[in-house]
Amino acid sequence: MSLRKLEEGDGGSADLGGSPAAEERQQEDLLPGRRLPLLPWDRFSAWLHCVCVVGFDLELGQAVEVIYPQHAKLTDKEKTNICYLSFPDSNSGCLGDTQFCFRFRQSSSRKASWHCLLDQFDRDLPIYLKSLVLISKLPYIHFFHTVLGKIAPEYFEKNEPFLEAVCSDIDRWPPPVPGRTLHLPIVGIVIKVRIPTFRDKPGTTQVLQSTPQTDTLVSIALPTVHEVDLFRCFLPVFFHIQMLWELVLLGEPLVVMAPSPSESSETVLALVSCISPLKYYSDFRPYFTIHDSEFKEYTTRTQTPPSVILGVTNPFFAKTLQHWPHIIRIGDIKLSGEVPKQVKVKKLKNLKTLDSKPGVYTSYKPYLNRDEETIKQLQKGVQQKRPAEAQSIILRRYFLELTQSFIIPLERYVASLMPLQKSISPWKSPPQLKSFSQDEFIKSLEKAGPQLTSKLKGDWIGLYRHFLKSYNFDGWFRTRRKEMTQKLEALHLEALCNEDLLFWSQKHTEVETVDLVLKLKDKLAEGENLPVETGTMEKLQMHIDSIILALPEDLQGILIKTGST
Repeated sequence: MSLRKLEEGDGGSADLGGSPAAEERQQEDLLPGRRLPLLPWDRFSAWLHCVCVVGFDLELGQAVEVIYPQHAKLTDKEKTNICYLSFPDSNSGCLGDTQFCFRFRQSSSRKASWHCLLDQFDRDLPIYLKSLVLISKLPYIHFFHTVLGKIAPEYFEKNEPFLEAVCSDIDRWPPPVPGRTLHLPIVGIVIKVRIPTFRDKPGTTQVLQSTPQTDTLVSIALPTVHEVDLFRCFLPVFFHIQMLWELVLLGEPLVVMAPSPSESSETVLALVSCISPLKYYSDFRPYFTIHDSEFKEYTTRTQTPPSVILGVTNPFFAKTLQHWPHIIRIGDIKLSGEVPKQVKVKKLKNLKTLDSKPGVYTSYKPYLNRDEETIKQLQKGVQQKRPAEAQSIILRRYFLELTQSFIIPLERYVASLMPLQKSISPWKSPPQLKSFSQDEFIKSLEKAGPQLTSKLKGDWIGLYRHFLKSYNFDGWFRTRRKEMTQKLEALHLEALCNEDLLFWSQKHTEVETVDLVLKLKDKLAEGENLPVETGTMEKLQMHIDSIILALPEDLQGILIKTGST
């Protein structure tokens, strides 16, 4: 969110100019997963749902003044959430230029959420405020912050005609295909980014390759689209990074109380990212206010606090969320050459409404011992004025190694649930995965546990038992089970394609052959989403065609039409 004085001015348009993205656009006639030609705003929708302008008037209150493109749909509940979340909560002391992000639940789904990034400006404070809001399903926070930083100042001067030009630029972008390096023109500049893949390790973003032909017009090359400044966010509490990693890993209810929305949102995003490459499957709200539609759900004392990370700024939450088991209170985040004082873990009963000092308020006892070596390395870096980027690399590598040491034994055990390939028969249904046994997994840790890759001592077994009851394990295992099931189906399909199906059909009745063709057509449709070897689908189509051609003409016509689109 960027706070600027609003001055009246003429509308402007973006300077599109020549763009290195032209060739990429020609190659991307279709969006991923689509067969139909692109329509206007399809490219825009691949990046953003819409752009909103939210205004606040002391007499009229806040309202969504502009939604672009105009056909973008937002429910009344979603508009209300955007209105209230687009401005600092009471007593946050957030005035002037500022950026932050927030999330809220889509009205049509309890699982999907919008990622919203704001750039806010003022005129004659506190009478008039406005926020420019980007709404997207993509978690590319760093990238969208960069985009906002470029378009907001001009929009504040030129208003809606400029916003229309910006959206037209975005509608010319190639889709965000994982693994691709893209050149994205906007308001006369070109931003070069690489879209991450699920195989990327945190902190190991591939270096963008430069070529003279395409990079002459590049204005900004972003090394990452989603990673935050990890060390800056953890600086106030970095003596407790071990414990915070455990709390996030276990999906424990966690509140971050910060002085501003930007510090709140950055800290929550840093917490969520600390267990990467393991995905955080519970809900998280980088900025949460008393006006949020889930306020009652998350603050009720009649049930156990939900598995969610909340970022708040209103001191009112110190009392409302006092029953939550884990609360982080941070002051202003500043990078200085002084080693921060060690903030002790404090009991929740010591958390008061207004005068509480920064600290971690919890009765949680970590399962693992603290990594004193990493703490000393970070402290030394502060004393030696090591660049924040280098400190973040150290911290991210620590989290990565810790998460990998934890997850590798799980990956190894789950891989053992996969049936042997020799048990796959083309004439039988694919075999089922073995069931996950907690006792068997715990037993496997004796010889193949985290002690093979981590020096940290502690109650690893207790940590695993707790994790197996969490949303993060449930989400992780569901994903792995789906991947392995698809792999089994792919191996079954490949085994089927290696058989002489035409010879089989000649030895069976027409009814059996027609049934085979219909099943093979179903396999052909399902195979588009399976990790099959190159050429498998083409081989299957050839099998289908050869079997149909060997049938009587009346059956040929029926089978050719059946399943065709």
